[in-house]
Amino acid sequence: MIEKLAGIIAGPRTKWITLVAWIVIAALLSVFLPAVGDKEESNAPNLESDSPSVIAEQLIKDKFPSSSGIPALVVWHRDGGLTEEDFSLIQKTTQTLIDKPLKEQGEVVPLHQMPVPALQKFASEDGTTLVQPISFGEQTETEILKENIETIKGIINDASGQNPFEVAVDDSSALSVRVSGPVGISVDATDLFKGADVSLLIATVLIVLILLLLIYRSPILAIIPLIGVGFAYAVTSPLLGWMAGEGWITVDAQAISIMTVLLFGAGTDYCLFFISHFRQELTRESDKMAALKRSFKDASGAIAMSGFTVVLSLLALLAAKYGAYDRFAVPFSLSILVMGIASLTLVPALLSIIGRASFFPFIPRTEFMEQARAGKKGKPYRKPNAEKKFSSKIGNLVIAKPWMVVISSVVVLGILASFSSQIKFTYDLLSSFPKDMPSREGFELISKSFTPGDLAPITVVAQTEGSAPDLAGKLAEVPLVDHVQEPQPSIDDPNLLSYKVILNTNPYSSEAMDTIPLLHEAAEAALAGVNVADADQKVWIGGQTATQYDSKVLTDHDNSVIIPLVIGLIMILLLAYLRSITATLYLIGTVLLSFAAALGLGWIILHYFMGVDAIQGAIPLYAFVFLIALGEDYNIFMISSIWQKRKIMPLKQAIKEGVSETGGVITSAGLILAATFSVLATLPIQVLVQFGLITAIGVLMDTFIVRPFLVPAITTLLGKKAFWPAKVELIEESKQSSKG
Repeated sequence: MIEKLAGIIAGPRTKWITLVAWIVIAALLSVFLPAVGDKEESNAPNLESDSPSVIAEQLIKDKFPSSSGIPALVVWHRDGGLTEEDFSLIQKTTQTLIDKPLKEQGEVVPLHQMPVPALQKFASEDGTTLVQPISFGEQTETEILKENIETIKGIINDASGQNPFEVAVDDSSALSVRVSGPVGISVDATDLFKGADVSLLIATVLIVLILLLLIYRSPILAIIPLIGVGFAYAVTSPLLGWMAGEGWITVDAQAISIMTVLLFGAGTDYCLFFISHFRQELTRESDKMAALKRSFKDASGAIAMSGFTVVLSLLALLAAKYGAYDRFAVPFSLSILVMGIASLTLVPALLSIIGRASFFPFIPRTEFMEQARAGKKGKPYRKPNAEKKFSSKIGNLVIAKPWMVVISSVVVLGILASFSSQIKFTYDLLSSFPKDMPSREGFELISKSFTPGDLAPITVVAQTEGSAPDLAGKLAEVPLVDHVQEPQPSIDDPNLLSYKVILNTNPYSSEAMDTIPLLHEAAEAALAGVNVADADQKVWIGGQTATQYDSKVLTDHDNSVIIPLVIGLIMILLLAYLRSITATLYLIGTVLLSFAAALGLGWIILHYFMGVDAIQGAIPLYAFVFLIALGEDYNIFMISSIWQKRKIMPLKQAIKEGVSETGGVITSAGLILAATFSVLATLPIQVLVQFGLITAIGVLMDTFIVRPFLVPAITTLLGKKAFWPAKVELIEESKQSSKG
């Protein structure tokens, strides 16, 4: 049945139909549907509508309109001290902004109406820095905010006759200006990801192409997987763009960037899994069509199972409450699904069309064909025997000394995994930026010259019901609070008060986030005697710090839900495919150990060698989903080879042959996949650097420790028990085969 399917897909006539069908489908989708990048949303919400900070922000917007909005902080700085000319420039800029408001512009402090001596009091104590807040509407699109920042730059450049945005912040002889605050941070983050898209795609294609050329030394073979991935992307992109346009999904720049890497890495792997089988069969079959059918029969199950494992694992992200996780689910799973279909249809069709020439100049031939070829050249035929020499040695070691292999592998991975318990996490977006990013430079200036919490104050709203508790005093007693500003009454309720709480530390730090529940407790304690009529809530807390705290709460929830869900889904798939509880358990266990070890080694490199104090809080879940799913890919590919071979040979011999047969292709695939993820580490965005590094490490561990050593050694030790509860009759081990 499977061989018939191969004939339908890549037969002498149908191979052209398959190729044309892919070309037509890709072309039609690209013409009539929008590309996914066209439907990208840069400010898609991550929190649910009932998150405390979201409710608080809506209340602040409705009841305290003067306090709502997202601020851009224009940081004016001269290392030697701001001059009268600088203050005059600030006043001119303010006058222009009030006379010609920007899109969605809100409140602007009327600095132009103040005499210079009064304006100087707004500067820092050392006179070097002044922060000018400009508010914009809550739901303002990032593109509009970016246009506004560019307009502000133009206004200042025209008024000053120079470009203070290009002046170094430590230049004592000239004025420097930076835009920071939530607006500056948002715009810089969007620019980083947008700038990364093209460079990431080019770098990924080049590294895959170079590695394929180095490994297989065939220019045609190097291009075939890239053609498959290219068509898969050409189909996936408009489908995702259409789904986003219909409002079914939301896509952002980060998801598109990682999807590109995943598609090229995992997609190339699936292509290589099939190509390796085809190459082997060409050394046994003189008829390329017969070789193609047999390779399709042998590889299709493992490829389909591997792809289905990744698709389901990524779809599990739909169970996430945190928006960034949920937005990853459909793009990632759809791209892998389309790639899996391409690897089982388009790639076989291309191989059928090109045939043995796909491997030029190292064309695989049968022994008879090689003898005939050597005879024509008048040279003696020499049978090759070194192709699998290294893999065969690993196979011999695994079946000869399984206890040594298992113990040493577990000890190494266990030691590395122990370092994962030392990892510290952060939800600070600023720490992901390069140090020379304008918004980060502006924040550093604010931190040095003012209270760091001025960058993003926390807003505490309280329903006092006519009483006057010492709420400000209670809030000021909370650790890390620098001061609390005078309360502001609501526009329609004098008993509803808003307090601005300024921290004495970075408002985006983990320490700042820890103050949110403390502030809530302090406010509740101060209002303990206040009876709020027709309401079950007296305190609301908003601001960037509160938003990050809610992000952490949702992330912790998603970790506790998605991790068990992914493990459960993969276990069900493995049970259905292998029909062995034992094998399912140790395949899952080894990949979990590898994941923990990757986190540990990643932390060692990031913390002790790269000076990273904490990694982004989203990294563990991202890395887990990818490493568990992709790690099982390699396990499935190898174990399926062992499962097939044990039907015709003793188990130890099957393990040795399985390790030897799959060693080359899995090593190649692992190197390519790790290299594609490591491309992320070249970007100037720390969250992608950390994710790319840890994922690449995990892939390499699966490739060089778990797949060739640990899993086959465990299978050797378990013997017949590896197939439990299935009852299998193993071929008796002969003395010769047991020696390997």
